[in-house]
Amino acid sequence: MTRRSQTLGVFKAALLDMDGTLVNSDAVVERCWRRWADEHGLDPAEVLKVVHGRQGYATMAVLLPERPMAENHADNARMLAEETADVDGVVPVPGAPEFLAALAGLPHALVTSADEALARARMDAAALPMPEVRVTAESVSASKPDPEGFLKGAAELGFAPEECVVFEDSEAGISAGLAAGMTVIGVGPRAAALSPTAHVPTLEQVAVSPAAEGGFTLALLS
Repeated sequence: MTRRSQTLGVFKAALLDMDGTLVNSDAVVERCWRRWADEHGLDPAEVLKVVHGRQGYATMAVLLPERPMAENHADNARMLAEETADVDGVVPVPGAPEFLAALAGLPHALVTSADEALARARMDAAALPMPEVRVTAESVSASKPDPEGFLKGAAELGFAPEECVVFEDSEAGISAGLAAGMTVIGVGPRAAALSPTAHVPTLEQVAVSPAAEGGFTLALLS
């Protein structure tokens, strides 16, 4: 069966979310945040609707709006330690190894709401190479959906926002990429209904090839 290809354009750099985009960490996220929800008398199902894509303290601020932010940051530090120590069930998203191999040697950066330790733990657990350029939780003053992380990633790679393509799975992340003025590819089932620029079920439907004029051509397969 011949696959059809839709060329999306030529880009200078790729900005990659981690959880849900490169790494499937849903099992860990659900374990840790269900415990947190129980501790605070919240419905775990409602908590899990807002947790993806945001830094932990930002999720807590949405769910417990009256709680002092200092408590959210302290709680977030504890949660990060728990999540970093728990990599059971962390696996690559289908197509992620091949996708990252295609990007090797091309400008790209990891832009994640995880901190450096958590990002390394999950990328290592999924046996994925860590991009040289990384924008982690320590690097920004505001969590997604604020576009700061993606704008900083573009700046560190030396490109304008409109020259970059974002790969994301969550509502917060897709909103951040669009707010940054970037093309956003939604990856996976969560992203389908979130109005990214384009959507793919998995990274297996993404084809990257170096462009003669520099950068790379991005095509989506169906």
